[in-house]
Amino acid sequence: MLKCGLSLLLAASALANLPQSQSTLNDPSSNYGSLLTLSESAQLLHLHRKLVEIESITGNEHNVAEWLASYLRNNSFTVELQEVSPKRHNVLAYGKKRDTTVLVTSHIDTVPPFWPYYHNETTHAIGGRGSVDAKGSVAPQIMAVQSLREKFFDDLSLLFVVGEETGGDGMRAFSAWEERPKSYEVVIFGEPTEGKLVCGHKGMLGFTIRIQGKAAHSGYPWLGVSANDVLLDALGALHHLRESGLPWSEKYGNTTMNFGRVQGGVAANVVAETAEARIAMRLAAGTPELVRDLILDSLSGVKERSEKLGATLEVQWGSEGYGPVDIDCDLEGFETITVNYGTDLPNLKVDQGVRRYLYGPGSIQVAHSDHEALTRRELERAVLDYRRMIVEATRMDKYQSRRQEERMGM
Repeated sequence: MLKCGLSLLLAASALANLPQSQSTLNDPSSNYGSLLTLSESAQLLHLHRKLVEIESITGNEHNVAEWLASYLRNNSFTVELQEVSPKRHNVLAYGKKRDTTVLVTSHIDTVPPFWPYYHNETTHAIGGRGSVDAKGSVAPQIMAVQSLREKFFDDLSLLFVVGEETGGDGMRAFSAWEERPKSYEVVIFGEPTEGKLVCGHKGMLGFTIRIQGKAAHSGYPWLGVSANDVLLDALGALHHLRESGLPWSEKYGNTTMNFGRVQGGVAANVVAETAEARIAMRLAAGTPELVRDLILDSLSGVKERSEKLGATLEVQWGSEGYGPVDIDCDLEGFETITVNYGTDLPNLKVDQGVRRYLYGPGSIQVAHSDHEALTRRELERAVLDYRRMIVEATRMDKYQSRRQEERMGM
């Protein structure tokens, strides 16, 4: 590992002095100027198209994982498939060495519904489900790593996981994998960030409120207990908390609470026996434990009133949740932002001091929509940017100091 790490530094120093375009700006591969050579651009578009054409809604990632594994093997990668659940696999790919200094990773699952691939060669828009989130990152990541493998002595690896869109079971499974490679020095995550480096993102906490009442004929409502009425009382308490009492920070702004799904009852002429609301929060400050206490405290009065009526109120928490996530964003030449969405960063367990970066082409504002799309130029720029990130991240003073200490036997 030491020899390869030092060799990687030498290679990075040499690569950093190369022009970014490396003669690609003069390639007449499109009428708006390609950033890659004609063959590289064609390969990138082919790879991206195949990934988007394969439906991979969370829980149904088998086919895209199998195709991706085959593609990587055909391009001289060693590939391992880690089973997360039946017919669902993470894809780990590397060269001659399994324990690498740099890990480049994203996810291969998408949200529903499936939207077919399209490429408008007039507007250069490329769309379809996953075209941005996150197959728009996967394809450029592969291209960038392929172009650097020889110069970096195969000290790079790729990881593409399932389940990111519904809680991150793929990345959590990789973190818990007894056979996982040793810890990395640099991890680069791919998500739509508008081609900017992300300095951090909000935390997450999800929960469900469930009400059990008593059904009755709507003409005689006093014979029942309306679960809908209790739920409205609970949502009112949470609305007040949302407007006045949630943690905030200068970096991330306000903690938000979204009443995502509310349902109850069976018919207009029946007093509702059950009701529930599913709620998602984005934490700008504090911890999940702190916010849970605030929620339970705000609902305590509703709970007491419902019990006196003969109803029950239960709060069911989703995953453990996590607080705001600070991310390295100190590479030169990149614009920086913070984002409000969640990622797999907190699900990948790494040693303290490991540098983590988050970057990708396309905008989160079109992800999860029927107009999810980005341009070919954004994809091509991402290839160059991922390559530059790998080079620059491995040249950081902290990284060089760590390798210097290893060389001196400290």
